[in-house]
Amino acid sequence: MNISNFNLLWTFGQPAGGKYPVPRLSRSLITAADAFRSSTTRRTVTMTTFEDILEEAGKFGRSQMRIVSTFCLVSIPFSFIYVGIVFQGFTPEHWCHDPVVTEIRERCGWSLQDARRATVPLMNSSTGVTYSQCQRLEVDWNATGLTCDYPESELFQAPMTGCTDGWEYDYEGRQSFVTEFDLVCADAWYVDMFQATLSVGFLVGSIAIGYLADKYGRMKSFLMTNFFIAVTGILVATSPNYIALLVFRVLFGFGVKGGWMVGYVLITELVGVEYRRMVGVTYQMVFSLGLLILPLLAYFIPNWRWLQVVFTIPYICFLTYYWFIPESPRWLLSQNKRNEALEITKAIAKENKKTLSKIIETLTDENTDSTSTASFMDLFKTSKLRKYTFILSFNWFTSAVVYQGLIMRLGILGGNVYVDFLISAIVELPAAFLILITIERIGRRLPFATANIVAGAACLITAFIPDSMFWLKSAVACVGRLGITMAFEMVVFVNTELYPTVIRNLGVSVCSTLCDIGGIVAPFLLYRLAVIWLELPLIIFGALAFVAGGLVLLLPETKGVPLPETIDDIECPNRNRETQLKSQQLENLLPSDVTKNKDVTAV
Repeated sequence: MNISNFNLLWTFGQPAGGKYPVPRLSRSLITAADAFRSSTTRRTVTMTTFEDILEEAGKFGRSQMRIVSTFCLVSIPFSFIYVGIVFQGFTPEHWCHDPVVTEIRERCGWSLQDARRATVPLMNSSTGVTYSQCQRLEVDWNATGLTCDYPESELFQAPMTGCTDGWEYDYEGRQSFVTEFDLVCADAWYVDMFQATLSVGFLVGSIAIGYLADKYGRMKSFLMTNFFIAVTGILVATSPNYIALLVFRVLFGFGVKGGWMVGYVLITELVGVEYRRMVGVTYQMVFSLGLLILPLLAYFIPNWRWLQVVFTIPYICFLTYYWFIPESPRWLLSQNKRNEALEITKAIAKENKKTLSKIIETLTDENTDSTSTASFMDLFKTSKLRKYTFILSFNWFTSAVVYQGLIMRLGILGGNVYVDFLISAIVELPAAFLILITIERIGRRLPFATANIVAGAACLITAFIPDSMFWLKSAVACVGRLGITMAFEMVVFVNTELYPTVIRNLGVSVCSTLCDIGGIVAPFLLYRLAVIWLELPLIIFGALAFVAGGLVLLLPETKGVPLPETIDDIECPNRNRETQLKSQQLENLLPSDVTKNKDVTAV
């Protein structure tokens, strides 16, 4: 280093026996340098952070691996609940029930299909000519003199009426809440409410439980939430009527999403900074593993109530975490519970076979001196922040609508829902690996935009592929599922990298609420539009994904860019880099030059 860059004065003297002059620093300059070094040392001693201690305890050792792998299990039942409507809300073939025809069927030995032909008229629909599901022939069976070998042509002249006596279902070995509560025809939109109420619970719970986790601790909130989930989950399974089911479903969703988010926060707080993204992606990838298990459970447990019980049992098991999962040391430090944080950190170091030095005696919370005055309006304070907030919110919304829509669509296609669901779930697994490969080599923006555009294109193409080309249609749909899965996982960390520290948590919370709003909209969008034309929802999904991908291209690239600290850093990103570089030079280079020069002598 050239010390003249700092305008230091040099004097020259001749040491005994020396031939060439040796530079000497003036005594006043030496004193100033010592004072700087002393103040720097004091600042270092008093500002030892948890990140410094984690360097010694192990940033991702055996202890963190155990805790992360244990908490990743939480994502499995969360996936069951998130898309369980495909099996719990399955709507089989149905038609109007006629009590007289039921008697005739029993007497004559007719099959359900024979009875349907005697009861239900043929209708034109978007899928062709089919039997009506909401009307039946109004026949005076006593006047017809109908025999077991009835002439069908005579019945088709009868007028039509509604399903006043209920419905017959071709159960296919399954019983859903749709068949139990007769949620078909005019009441079919109640099925949409089953998923929408879950998302309402997600929306409220993620905010409320997030607050509780900050106030009372991660593990306390996690355990209380799981107890709440266990109770409400059983209430859902034993609901006496559909209104009660919807109420309990809201409460169930309130706990499920909040508990999942608390687990995400806790595992990222226990590992080093460089491992957080890997841990976060893994946590979400296990969600896809749950999707592989779900169709197997649904196949062997065909009753929706018992399936709900199975969804709930893991949350009872998670209560055992009380005995072997510690509280977050970072949270304890933020609450000035230093001794408890040290005990947990020592236990982590011991399990990692590491030894902590005496720097733990100076441990402080890196955030104790910072104050947050973030407000909702800060997200719209500047033109760039307004742009970021709008684009990210739209992407959260789109990801939720398209992702949930594509999954729920599997339940209304009429094929083998178990096989179709399993194949589409397998497609999700490469998403996490593709993200990890591309974001560090290419960046964030281009893969994020490409994932959305690929999903949009696949949805539009799938809509116009004829049903006769089944495998091609399924393959293209799976590509769309892969694309939207990548987009959904990427929006999480792109959101955190774009907002400055002072409003980062607020920004992620506000934008991600659009995810739950998308979850409320998705079932209505899918099921109601599919009544008009089965492929119409795909057109909407494709358009949304295309727009989302185009908007992502308007965002800046964040690969290799320091995280912004203030709102000013958003408007002047280059200044943020220059400031960090100067700070590093002033704090690191000057002390090292002074202390490492063994030949410097005082005048």
